[in-house]
Amino acid sequence: MIIQPVVNIAEICALKGVQNVVLSPGSRCAPLTIAFARHPKLNVRTVSDERAAAFIALGMALTTGKPTVLVCTSGTAALNYAPAVAEAYFQQVPLLILTADRPPEWIDQLDGQTIRQQKVYGQHIKQSYTFPVDFSHPDATWHSERLVSEALNETVSFPAGPVHINVPLREPFYPAPGEELVYSKQIKIIEEQALSFDLNQMQALSLQNKILRYSKIVVLAGHDQRDEALLRSLRTFADTTGAVVVGDIISNTHELPDLVRHQDVIFVNEAKEKLAQLQPDLLITFGKSIISKALKLYLRQHKPQAHWHIQPAGQVADTFQSLTKVLRCSSQSFFVSMAGSTKVNTIFSEAWKAADKAAADFLQQYTAGAPFSELPVVARVLQHLPEQSNLHLANSMSVRYANIIGLQAKQQVHVYANRGTSGIDGSTSTTVGCALTNPGITTLLTGDLAFFYDRNGLWHNYLPDNLRIILLNNHAGGIFRLIDGPKQQPELAPYFETTQALNAQNTARDFNLKYTTVETLGELEQALPGFFSANAGAGILEIFTDSPANAAAFEAYRVAARKLGL
Repeated sequence: MIIQPVVNIAEICALKGVQNVVLSPGSRCAPLTIAFARHPKLNVRTVSDERAAAFIALGMALTTGKPTVLVCTSGTAALNYAPAVAEAYFQQVPLLILTADRPPEWIDQLDGQTIRQQKVYGQHIKQSYTFPVDFSHPDATWHSERLVSEALNETVSFPAGPVHINVPLREPFYPAPGEELVYSKQIKIIEEQALSFDLNQMQALSLQNKILRYSKIVVLAGHDQRDEALLRSLRTFADTTGAVVVGDIISNTHELPDLVRHQDVIFVNEAKEKLAQLQPDLLITFGKSIISKALKLYLRQHKPQAHWHIQPAGQVADTFQSLTKVLRCSSQSFFVSMAGSTKVNTIFSEAWKAADKAAADFLQQYTAGAPFSELPVVARVLQHLPEQSNLHLANSMSVRYANIIGLQAKQQVHVYANRGTSGIDGSTSTTVGCALTNPGITTLLTGDLAFFYDRNGLWHNYLPDNLRIILLNNHAGGIFRLIDGPKQQPELAPYFETTQALNAQNTARDFNLKYTTVETLGELEQALPGFFSANAGAGILEIFTDSPANAAAFEAYRVAARKLGL
């Protein structure tokens, strides 16, 4: 017989708006598994590999904005969640992790599948709870129900993130044959009213007076979800003040027509006098990390007089070593309140626009005429992305190539990337989670090491038809030929590149995915329209390139970009 408070965990999750649950098989977690699997209002899936399961749950939570619940058995299963838990923590994604455990008296007693699970995720979790193990007193049931409500509230309170409940369970784990589970109907849940984080009239007036001190204003958007209301308010602010708006591809600001989106080209340029003219006196930032190393270095070397960062709550990073003010409000509230509050120096804003146009023209001409290598390949892939689709960018070179090229204002594409920790370990799984919870075409742009590292993200029974995987296979960790340091070392090939001879044909066959290969730009142009068609089905498009040739081509691009006249 499963104890009623454990059964009620599933009911509380349903009452609190949870939609998706990802289970990994195990015996110790059987009471939780059965409680969730039998609940009529929850969408429950099983993924055997806990690391892949956790990243799939991350992708679901990214897409839905609601907490996804993870359930695993005791022991190292819980540790396999750790990479995705850390990513969710730094990317601020709501997850509720339920780990089954031995009862406390059996910890450190050489019992099987037993580790020290309390607070197992250390500092990479918003909060950790321990579920009661003894329900002899009625207060324990009240405690358990309160605890689950509090945990779910914590996952979505700003900044959102993962929360852990460790659930010690004693045998028996399974209901008797024919025994029905009954979900309690009188459970008390605790709702938490979300704050709007709006600026009040006095705060807005004070900031309007302060912003008048500055005539060279740059707004820099960090990693964030696509938000139409925020985009409208940001565009109005920029239109009415003349402020320059800069955004990496992962900021999801590319739909703004006047966005500066080619900072990776602009700030590798050798025209130091012209670059000095782009130094802001006020930098306004919002969102999380940025990709462009060239822009980071520029802003650290050309510090603004003031740097305001907009963030409603949580720890604030001083990425550019110039932070002077933290604004505890929503970005949308700030830009609505500050619209028309000042006028930016026209010469300054026009210099930024001219630099971005020069960079865009250069990229268009360069990628159109460049020989076959990864950068012009990515340019063509991005150009062919369907409207109203999702793009996941794997870490290492995939996300960097995409950031160099960028998306155009007319492209309605929602961009995702695991840039919380920037690991390669869960890119495929996260994309699968997104595809399972969003009907649009969902594309993963990935490299060979990231793809083969996370093949278990495909190892389950739920692969959706809207999944598309673009695989750049150079048979090595190609980034190490492109960055200073490893490329100058004799150990490059055997110890950094991790050369491998794999291709994705067997993987495609194993998981019933359509498989296409290309080795020229002409083949790629011919393959992309059919690959992205709505009725093509889930598939892998594998693009074979040569790592040394990619390195030579990328160096030629960088030489040309440094000489570009801005």
